[in-house]
Amino acid sequence: MKPSTSTRRTGSDVLELLGSMRFAVSLLMFICVASLIGTVLQQNQAASNYIDKFGPFWFAIFDKFSIWHIYNSWWFLLIMAFLVVSTTICLVRNSPKMVHDARSFREYVRGSSLRSFHHRVEATAQASPAESLARIQQWLGSQGYKFKVRQDGASMLLAAKKGGANRLGYIFAHAAIVVICVGGLLDSELPVRLQVWLGGKVPITENMLISQVPDSGRLSARNPSFRANMMVPEGAQSSSGVVSVDNGVLVQPLPFSLKLNKFLVDYYSTGMPSSFKSEVEVTDPQTGKSFSQTIEVNEPLRYKGVTVYQSSFDDGGSKLQLVGYPLVGARNQPFDINGAVGKATEITVNNGVQQAPLAIDFSGLRVINVENLAGDVAPQPKAVMEHVASVTGSAAGAKNENLRNVGPSVQYRIVGSDGQAHEYTNYMLPMMLDGSLVFLAGVRDTASQPYRYIRIPADADSSVAEFMDLRAALANPALVHEAAARFAAKNANSGMQQPLLQKAAAGALETFSRAGFNGIIEKVPEQDREKVLGFAVPMIQLSLMELRDLMRGQAGKPALDHDGAPGQDAEKWMQMALLALANLPDYPAPIFMTLKGYEQLEASVFQVARSPGKNTVYLGCLLLVIGVFSMFYIRDRRIWVWIKPQGRGSELLAAMTSQRRTLDFNHEFDRFKEAFKRLST
Repeated sequence: MKPSTSTRRTGSDVLELLGSMRFAVSLLMFICVASLIGTVLQQNQAASNYIDKFGPFWFAIFDKFSIWHIYNSWWFLLIMAFLVVSTTICLVRNSPKMVHDARSFREYVRGSSLRSFHHRVEATAQASPAESLARIQQWLGSQGYKFKVRQDGASMLLAAKKGGANRLGYIFAHAAIVVICVGGLLDSELPVRLQVWLGGKVPITENMLISQVPDSGRLSARNPSFRANMMVPEGAQSSSGVVSVDNGVLVQPLPFSLKLNKFLVDYYSTGMPSSFKSEVEVTDPQTGKSFSQTIEVNEPLRYKGVTVYQSSFDDGGSKLQLVGYPLVGARNQPFDINGAVGKATEITVNNGVQQAPLAIDFSGLRVINVENLAGDVAPQPKAVMEHVASVTGSAAGAKNENLRNVGPSVQYRIVGSDGQAHEYTNYMLPMMLDGSLVFLAGVRDTASQPYRYIRIPADADSSVAEFMDLRAALANPALVHEAAARFAAKNANSGMQQPLLQKAAAGALETFSRAGFNGIIEKVPEQDREKVLGFAVPMIQLSLMELRDLMRGQAGKPALDHDGAPGQDAEKWMQMALLALANLPDYPAPIFMTLKGYEQLEASVFQVARSPGKNTVYLGCLLLVIGVFSMFYIRDRRIWVWIKPQGRGSELLAAMTSQRRTLDFNHEFDRFKEAFKRLST
C-alpha cells in the first residue's frame, strides 16, 4: 500500500525541518545555554548541597531538568542526537551539490551574460583567436588556475577556476560537528542508560556486597563506554567499578584487577595535599601476568582500552580506639569503644538510669588539622577538596606563621533509639583558646551546617576526666545538697539566712544541671533576667567549686584553692567548666567520646573510564580545523574569457567573480585586468 499524498507531504516537511539551518542553529543555542549552566553550576554534587542553595521548591523544579548533571540529562542527550540528525541530513543533501560545484568549470556561461558582471574587462587584439587563447592559457596556468575551453562556432569560451577546495571546507566543518557530537554521545551516559532502558539493567539502591549484586545490576565487561569510580584501600584488591545511574549504581567489571600496594601523600603547611599517588599492581586474569605502576594526577594507567585516573583519596577503614563518658545520670565510669571508619558500631550505655542502645557510624578520621589559632577562634572545619582533604575556614588564606597542626580529629554520627541522628567531631588533643587549655567537641544537625563547639577544660592530666567527674557529681542529689550547704555556710548573712541560701543554691544547681542558664531565666520576665543572672551565676559557680572539692575528696585528692591544671588556676578552670556545663543540655549525645588511638588506613579513589569517543572527537577536531581553514583561507575565484574573431584579430571579453568580494579580491582583479590588457596588446 502506497503512502498517501498528505503522509508524503508531512514526511517531506519533517525532513525539511530537520535539515534546515534554522533548526540546527536553534539546537546549538540550547546546547550553548546548557553548557553555560553546566559551567556556572558545579555538577555532580550531593543533593543536600543544592537544596541548601536553592531551597526545596526550586530544587524540585530544577531536578526535573537534571541540571545537577546537565551533560548527561535526557534532554541534553536528545538535543545532541537531534543535532547529529539535523547536521547529517543537511550534509547528505548539500554535499553532492557542493562537490559538483567545486568540480564544475561553469563553461556554459553565455558571452552576453559576462557583460552583467561588475568585475569585467574588454579588449581587442591583433592576434588571432587561437593565439590569444594560448597566451591567456599560459598566464592562467602560471597563476595556478585550472581551465576548460568550450568551442562555440568560431568563438571560444575559456572557463578557469582556483580555490575549489573552499567548498570542501563547508563539508568538513559540518562533518566535524556530526563526528564530535557522535563522540560526545559515545562517552556520555547514553550507552549505559540504553542498557537500563532497553537491556533490563536495574540500578542497585540498597547496600550490599559486590558479590551479592545480581546480574541485573551488573554491566557487561565488554561494555563499549563507561565512566566508573573505584575505591581501593591499602593492601586491598578490586576488579570492579561503580557507575552512578540516577539514584542507584551499576557494577562495571574490569578486564583486570587492581591492588593498591601503597598510597603516598604530601601536604603543604596549610594542610592542603600537595601531591598524592598510588603504587598499584595490575593483574590480567586471562594470562595471570602482573606488573606494577605508579598512578598520579595527570599520569593515568592505560591498559586493555581502560584508563585509570587518580581521582582523590579517602579513608580506607582506619581502626579507632576511643574512650566514652556518660553525659546522663550520676555514673562517671569511662568505657572503651572500638570502631572503624565507614562501619557502624552499636553500643549500650548504662548511665545508671536506663540502658540506652546507640548506633555510632564513624564517618572520618583526619590525622592533620591545620588551624589558625592566632585569634583564639574555635575552628570551623569545611571540605576544601571533597574526599581529599579538609582545611578549616580559619586556616584558608592565613599566613603560615599563625597556622598550627592541632592534631587528629574523629567524625561520627550517633543515631538514637528515636531515629534522630547528629554529626559530631572531636579533637584528640587539647588546644589553647582564650588562655585556657580546652578540648573541642563539635556537633551539627546536617552536613550543610557549621559545627557548634563546646569547650571542655582540660585537667592536670590533659584529659576530660575531672570535668566528667564534676558533671556526674552535679547529677548526684546528695553531693549537690552538700555542696549547697557548704556554699550557704560560707556566704550566709543577715540579708540571706543559711537555710534559705542553701535551698536557693540547691535549686539553682538542679535547674542548671537540667537546662543550663536558659532553665534559670525561662520563667523570669525579660526585664529582670539580667538581674537574676547577676545573682545566680556567681552562686552557681561558687557552689560548683564546693562540689568540685567534694568530688576530689571522694577520689582522695586534695581540695583546690587557686591551683588547678597547669597554667590555669581553680577559678579559671571553673569558669570554663561552668560554660561547658551550661552548653551540655544543647549537646544531644548521651555520651562524649575522645580519641585514644588509631591505626590509619588510606584508600585511593580512582576514576575508571573506557572512552572510545575520545579518538572520534579528536578526528572531529581535525576535520573542524581543516574545514575552518578551507573556508577562511581558501578563496574561490572564477574567470571567464570570451574570444571571438574580429577581422584578422580577435575581440576579448573577460569577467571575474568570487564568493567573497573582499578588498583582496579587488586587488587581484586589478592585477588580472593589467595582465589581460598586456596579453591582448
